[in-house]
Amino acid sequence: MAQNLRLVEPLTELIDLDAVNAELADASPEAVLCWARDTFGEELVLTSSFGAESALMLHLATRVMPRIPVVFLDTGYLFPETYRFAEELAQRFDLNLHVYSPAISPARQEALYGKLWEGDAADVQRYHQINKVEPMDRALRELAPRAWLAGLRKKQTSFRSKLRPVELQDGIFKVHPILGWDEEKAYHYMRTNDLPYHPLYRRGYRSIGDVHSTSPTVEGEDPRSGRRLGVHSECGIHLPRAATDDSRKSSGL
Repeated sequence: MAQNLRLVEPLTELIDLDAVNAELADASPEAVLCWARDTFGEELVLTSSFGAESALMLHLATRVMPRIPVVFLDTGYLFPETYRFAEELAQRFDLNLHVYSPAISPARQEALYGKLWEGDAADVQRYHQINKVEPMDRALRELAPRAWLAGLRKKQTSFRSKLRPVELQDGIFKVHPILGWDEEKAYHYMRTNDLPYHPLYRRGYRSIGDVHSTSPTVEGEDPRSGRRLGVHSECGIHLPRAATDDSRKSSGL
């Protein structure tokens, strides 16, 4: 994390992560969200990719914290449907939306470096750094939260399978309300609450990122196999900076 992000030593001394995670291990998403609200107050943010099932976390979180800042990383390479879907959900949930884009425009990136997503591992890493990691760092500096809500689920990647409901990542608490949910639970929640899927979902896009790194999947195939930027499964924003795990693509939530 960038050096001028605010650290949270006072809370790290007060919060016993092992005890908190034991308490929240079998808690409902609503209970985890209420714990986060009661612990961090207004110093919380939620990230959303406005992907396949993003309406789920937005609905859950805004029911507990209606004005929570929602950070949307606009790489400039998203599907047109994603931009329209983000606008639809922003109006539906009256979101306190904060859009962060790369400091270098897509046109300038391609003029200087070419199509980084078609390059080697170093090029892909630069792509993630420019388009996702740096804008997220900037959001955290400017909004200065003590905690960050993310809709990660254990079954999405090997890295996520090891997470707990509450973690400390680079000086900021990460809270994962739906970590233990599978696709069936997510589907049930979406259907019960009449929540919309991303428009491309019905066309087989079950994990949706940038245009050049997303493709449809078939029934029975891992949804994240449709994300094909490099060899990784995480984009970097959900990984500790010292992590050696080879996961690198952001959450579809």
